[in-house]
Amino acid sequence: MTLVAADTAFAIVFTLFVVVSLVLLVLVVRFTLQRGAATRHRWLAEQEEWEEEPPRPLTALVMAGGGTRGALQIGMLQVLTEHGFVPDRIYGSSVGAVNGAVFAGDPTRAGVERMTELWRGLTRESVYPQGRLHGPWLYVQQRDSVYVNTGLRKIVEEGMPFERLEDAVIPVEVVATSLTDGLERWFTYGPAVDAVLASTAIPAIFPPVEIDGERFIDGGVVNNVPIRRAIDAGATRLVVLLCASPMYKPASPRRPVEAMLNALFISIHARFVRDMAQIPPGVEVIVCSGSEGGAADFDDFSTTEALIAQGRDEASEVIRRYGIGLPGPAVTTGSDVSEQATGSKDVPVTDASAAVADGDAAPAVEPAASSPVTHPDPGT
Repeated sequence: MTLVAADTAFAIVFTLFVVVSLVLLVLVVRFTLQRGAATRHRWLAEQEEWEEEPPRPLTALVMAGGGTRGALQIGMLQVLTEHGFVPDRIYGSSVGAVNGAVFAGDPTRAGVERMTELWRGLTRESVYPQGRLHGPWLYVQQRDSVYVNTGLRKIVEEGMPFERLEDAVIPVEVVATSLTDGLERWFTYGPAVDAVLASTAIPAIFPPVEIDGERFIDGGVVNNVPIRRAIDAGATRLVVLLCASPMYKPASPRRPVEAMLNALFISIHARFVRDMAQIPPGVEVIVCSGSEGGAADFDDFSTTEALIAQGRDEASEVIRRYGIGLPGPAVTTGSDVSEQATGSKDVPVTDASAAVADGDAAPAVEPAASSPVTHPDPGT
């Protein structure tokens, strides 16, 4: 009997063990499935929220040409960096190529302060060194240019914080004009100094710069305000630093040469007007511009300090009205500049004021179709 009772007890205990184990297994499987379903639900919800969140705008800094008036851009950069502004891309032409490339290497307040000191030290003699013989007759000599670019090269080398364009902290591109086909060429990598000198080779003032067997002159000839280049690269917000008012008012010519220059500057400005009138939907353009006045001659640096101060005033007003700084809410757009430059209210543009507040391998050269130009001054 004792053996039978033991067998019976064992059978009962074993049966209970199996039943409990099955119940626990079912509970574990059920819990696991429920938790997996909850996790999947949360993941799907997060994916939907991520998909609905608009992408951060790609911000491009567009630096226009403008000769000695490029000092305006220094004051503008001072204010922008003080408010934490850091662009995703930089596009420069002529003097904007110099300022843009140097800024791309050190986009900080300290970096802009070094640029400021460099500009304050510029003189006619340091940028346009004169030989023993000099005078108006040099303009009619059989030569590429009136001045050599050794002075400008020394200045650019002193200010450039990197050797090759691809080494910049912020991706930067500069434009020059090809003497092979008259079209613009974009330098995206390669020796930075050579690329910048090509973009600043003012026709007849500085000699063309040869890169990889091709000669180049000032980028402002074909693309003084490279807005289209930035948009084609995917920029959805453009901060444009001009060196003059966006509204060009030709002066009455007194001599044939002045009439010829007027025609050139009108053509240059017309490109800017066309590009502004063709801004695609969804692209914001914030223009920080200068006013008329300043240096009278292309080699006059006597107003540098005043231009820097004016640039600060212009950029401060832009910050006050629209806010430009660290990535955040979309910038409100207005129409001051678009109405003045294009006569249309459809272009999403903001301006600084109520009326009008500009190694060793050869650099990479990328061909492109002709682009905008604006500014009545020669573009260094």
